[in-house]
Amino acid sequence: MKTSQKTAIALAASGLFATAAFAQSAPEVSPVTANVTITNDYRYRGISQSNYQPAIQGGFDYAHESGLYIGNWNSTINWISNSTNNGIKAPIEMDFYGGFKKELIAEGFASDIGVLQYYYPQSGGNYNLAIVNPNTTELYVAQNFTFGPVTGFVKVNYSLTNIFGIPQSTGSFYPDLTANYDTGIWGISLNGHVGYQYVAGQPGSQNGVSTAYAGNNLSYTDFKLGATKDFGGGLSLSAAYVSTNANPAWWNTYSSTTTGALTSSAGRPGATVSLTKVF
Repeated sequence: MKTSQKTAIALAASGLFATAAFAQSAPEVSPVTANVTITNDYRYRGISQSNYQPAIQGGFDYAHESGLYIGNWNSTINWISNSTNNGIKAPIEMDFYGGFKKELIAEGFASDIGVLQYYYPQSGGNYNLAIVNPNTTELYVAQNFTFGPVTGFVKVNYSLTNIFGIPQSTGSFYPDLTANYDTGIWGISLNGHVGYQYVAGQPGSQNGVSTAYAGNNLSYTDFKLGATKDFGGGLSLSAAYVSTNANPAWWNTYSSTTTGALTSSAGRPGATVSLTKVF
């Protein structure tokens, strides 16, 4: 789940991949940092993880002066509990990550490599052919950059397992470009992001195994445009417009009823507002 920025404004600006931002917070102040966020809609790679409902998020990070870091980030979700998953419930996403980040090229140009485990504590029911266990492991490589008031990163995540419950999707990848511009006015920064989620194993089937997704292309592009206000003291407020071209037949939300009826695309255009505090 998310940059070489070292303030709360940068953490909030990372938006779609919060864990990566948190993993790279400022070690010169303290090797241990914590964060908490309240958002109206948890969007990850442009897809709503909270069924367009508010979410509470937070985590802890440890960064050593050598460049090694580890961390944990968590969020309330409901895309698993409210799906047609035979009674399975998983109300929380837990991300565990670790890696190495260092300014190897020049000051302001930190290189980052690590591993990220998405874990969904589950209870009840059984998975079906439409979705397998959503726990996911990814490797990532990122290069941060700084050009005056412009900061950001280019990054690629590569899955070592099926991604987020999609069968036959090992080897999926997600390239990502994120940039932030410090306006120098009232602590406001402008934020932009574009990413492409390639889903391996689709269309068709592999090894003679067909799933509900066979014959459909689940890959899509997402983008975000927004702004962040830094109030100081680790407090920031961010707002953004998020959208994707994800196929609504496969990337969708569900009703909260026991029937699990489909309601709308999980990647439709929408606005997100988040309040973040970094300790």
